[in-house]
Amino acid sequence: MSKKKHPALETFANPKPGRDYNIRHVAPEFTSLCPVTGQPDFADVTIEYVPDRLCVELKSLKLYLQAFRNQGIFYEAVTNRILDELVAVLKPRSMRVETSWTPRGGMHSVITAEYEKPARKKPNHRSASRA
Repeated sequence: MSKKKHPALETFANPKPGRDYNIRHVAPEFTSLCPVTGQPDFADVTIEYVPDRLCVELKSLKLYLQAFRNQGIFYEAVTNRILDELVAVLKPRSMRVETSWTPRGGMHSVITAEYEKPARKKPNHRSASRA
């Protein structure tokens, strides 16, 4: 499994950062290579997230996903890698990446990876007890 440099993911400011809302992007023509056989693997990739401060720009996302086309990588690895790299760039409130792979050898695989931003700890403002 080679780890090649991917095109940069571009972002833009979330137009409604005070509101939780879902963004869903679907790439129905995702392609990578089986690292064992070298044969092409085809999948629908669904990326769903609740943005915080940033949203991903679609053309850069398309180029990012297309960069996997000639990479030998297992289904599980590519799904988790997409999640990890998008979370690192966008720092969303939550994100889910699902890859649904075209059947091969009679098997159909669906891989899902999720991220949830850790809740911020609230400061403890207990007043001192009075004696």
